[in-house]
Amino acid sequence: MKIAVIGQSLFGQEVYKELRKDGHVIVGVFTIPDKDGKADPLATEAEKDGVPVFKFPRWRLKGNSIPEVVKQYKAVGAELNVLPFCSQFIPMEIINFPRHGSIIYHPSLLPRHRGASAINWTLIHGDKKGGFTVFWADDGLDTGPILLQRECDVEPDDTVNSIYNRFLFPEGVKGTVEAVRLIEVGKAPRITQPQEGATYEGIQKKENAKIDWNQSAEALHNWIRGNDKVPGAWKHTPLCVSLQKLTFYGSTLVDNDTPASGQSLEIPGACRPGLVTKQGLLLFGNDGKMLLVKNLQFEDGKMIPAAQYFRTGDSTAVELTEEEKVFAAEMRVVWKSILSNVPEIEDSTDFFKCGAASMDVVRLVEEVKLRANQLQLQNEDVYMATTFQEFVQMCVRKLRGEDGEDELVVDYVEKNVNNMSIRMPHQLFINGQFTDAEGGNTYQTINPTDGKPICEVSLAQVADVDCAVAAAKAAFEEGEWGKMNPRERGRLMYRLADLMEEHQEELATIEAIDSGAVYTLALKTHVGMSIQTFRYFAGWCDKIQGSTIPINQSRPNRNLTFTRREPVGVCAIVIPWNYPLMMLAWKTAACLAAGNTVVVKPAQVTPLTALKFAELTAKAGFPRGVVNILPGSGSSVGQRLSDHPDVRKLGFTGSTQIGKQIMKSCAVSNVKKVSLELGGKSPLIIFSDCDMDKAVRMGMSSVFFNKGENCIAAGRLFVEESIHDQFVHRVVEEVKKMKIGDPLDRSTDHGPQNHKAHLDKLVQYCETGVKEGARLLYGGKQVDRPGFFFEPAVFTDVQDNMYVAQEESFGPVMIISKFKDSDVDGVLKRANDTEYGLASGVFTRDISKALYVSERLEAGTVFINTYNKTDVAAPFGGFKQSGFGKDLGEEALNEYLKTKTVTIEY
Repeated sequence: MKIAVIGQSLFGQEVYKELRKDGHVIVGVFTIPDKDGKADPLATEAEKDGVPVFKFPRWRLKGNSIPEVVKQYKAVGAELNVLPFCSQFIPMEIINFPRHGSIIYHPSLLPRHRGASAINWTLIHGDKKGGFTVFWADDGLDTGPILLQRECDVEPDDTVNSIYNRFLFPEGVKGTVEAVRLIEVGKAPRITQPQEGATYEGIQKKENAKIDWNQSAEALHNWIRGNDKVPGAWKHTPLCVSLQKLTFYGSTLVDNDTPASGQSLEIPGACRPGLVTKQGLLLFGNDGKMLLVKNLQFEDGKMIPAAQYFRTGDSTAVELTEEEKVFAAEMRVVWKSILSNVPEIEDSTDFFKCGAASMDVVRLVEEVKLRANQLQLQNEDVYMATTFQEFVQMCVRKLRGEDGEDELVVDYVEKNVNNMSIRMPHQLFINGQFTDAEGGNTYQTINPTDGKPICEVSLAQVADVDCAVAAAKAAFEEGEWGKMNPRERGRLMYRLADLMEEHQEELATIEAIDSGAVYTLALKTHVGMSIQTFRYFAGWCDKIQGSTIPINQSRPNRNLTFTRREPVGVCAIVIPWNYPLMMLAWKTAACLAAGNTVVVKPAQVTPLTALKFAELTAKAGFPRGVVNILPGSGSSVGQRLSDHPDVRKLGFTGSTQIGKQIMKSCAVSNVKKVSLELGGKSPLIIFSDCDMDKAVRMGMSSVFFNKGENCIAAGRLFVEESIHDQFVHRVVEEVKKMKIGDPLDRSTDHGPQNHKAHLDKLVQYCETGVKEGARLLYGGKQVDRPGFFFEPAVFTDVQDNMYVAQEESFGPVMIISKFKDSDVDGVLKRANDTEYGLASGVFTRDISKALYVSERLEAGTVFINTYNKTDVAAPFGGFKQSGFGKDLGEEALNEYLKTKTVTIEY
């Protein structure tokens, strides 16, 4: 069809582009005149395509059509007028001229909310359903027959912007184009609008957006969000000694159980004063219920976070580094390019007073991203820093992680230990903020070195899980994280790794006092490998690719099939207590690199490095809700994550028994994706032709590394008979030399076991071995000193049917069995006679034998003449009841991605 597009804005531009894609001929675009020398986006797009563009300031004068305008319009010969967004009054002479007439888009479910402020009134009235209508244009009263309607749910905290961007814009474009298709095939209905339920509300302007405080909290919330961002709900409020017109933005309803504490702010006409809290301005309705306002704007246009209301004059200038001065100079050039009418950009130059509009804000934000990808600037930030100096200072603070809007408030537990001062968060981390658990529940985390409490930690409840999952879902579906390009995501992860490296001594110290890890090992492995993991997966962010597939119908029908690798959504990660930070990193890094958001449940006995990690993600600039940390019990927090319908993937490291329960819950809840790294009883086979020195050294490491609290620890050593006695003798001599003691002492080889219950289990495990007839050559008992210290044990004469031969100790207990010389297949059968299959090892100088054994060992990892040599690039995971799915390496990304197949006929 020959179509005339009459309207303006990005919405009009998108409708125009889609109509052209559908094969329609756009014979003319009729839009508004240029503003400040800038054409409307619809005009810019049409001019680029060579389509005739007309920019009439008006279509009629004193109620009558302007003949010259009508003549130019009729000359294009349109068969249909499409008005996607039109702010001008179009005469009926134009509306009725085309053969098919005219259709117009309206952002409400007509006949409700006729008029230009339909979206505002949908929210002000608290409608539960919203939507749009495409109707046959009338004389401007929005009363013409309905052609097509689409509806959506109105979310409790929707604003004009959010509902428009989420539904009314994208679906409105599709709906308008669909309406044209119906007209083209002669199937477009003309449904007379009913009078029942019809409403007409006036245009919302600043003068009639004044707040009446004598309403319920919900009505106040609806009024504020219904006027957010334009024209803005306002009220005169005392500031210093005068009344100031204050405009309120970013309203949310607040649960009445939320503690209400803060600095009082008198609100004339309100039933009680507001409270300026660290979350924002808390307001009260006449029903006693509460709402929270995020941002405030003063009469001069300056916007601030509401939490900073009483600190507006406290801001001190930041001294710029040389690098930051270069950035400031670049920003001055950007401002000059946007504010071309300003002779020179001074520090006092005000962006908006110099004529900048909303489109200029978008352009400025994009220009900043081009020059500083790590700077996550929002449109709101520009409104909060209107002068050039304020803008540069705000950008620099954000680059340094010191920005005020998302100021991270941390209630640290501070301790002087390991010749340093460490600062440990101890609250839950939800939606970018540290917060107390529901009901203020806490528990004590214990230092295994002396058995004394380190601090009180918030104990997450089921309600906290729901809050964290909701925050992660919002961050994934609506927040900046979901919109961020992969390279920007990678830069944030690199920044996080840098911060972890800056804090590596503090992290290692926290790991030592909370888990008992020897400090030097914690520094190298627990923390060091965590840093490596984030850097490795940061590099994968922009390399996740699909593929094209030649299908049978590719010719002659011209079909293209390709795959997309997409994030799964909200992921839950449940980590164990043996490597609290490293296990978090192994899973979380891959999860974030794939573009997901995450809720992490650290082990209840070792939560502190996870909470410190949460602080560093905020400082790195991760958007709110992307990472959430919930210390708590497995029976409540872990179970709720398994059951939660909005969690789409769960990664777990822990016992096989709990893994089975998690897998069942994940299946029953919503068939969520699962990866499990479970128990192990890893066999290590030592042949007589081995390098004995290396076999003894690595054999010790295979069992006693990290106090034996190691998922791939060699659970049973099979030593060839001819060297058995020599190997056992040398091992016992080496074990006797191990220094057991304070993990912060640099000479310590072996620190305390992780917690009291585990220590007791190890003692009982060794007692069972002795009762069954295994020979305990050394250790196997609690050390007589404060704390949870266990003397490393060495068992020999272990038979295949014994408890210690079959069950994992998860501690420093070496189980040695002999096998007959040259009986390769016999020892392989014994090694594989277990339901576990996480890791394994073989020591021999015969490479053919080594490869033969490695091929037949039923384990996810096989070490040959080494042990414990994991790397961030090498996939890690088990077989059989040791679980499935991989951590590390490229394969780990598969656990957090879904593959979508797309087929196009063109």
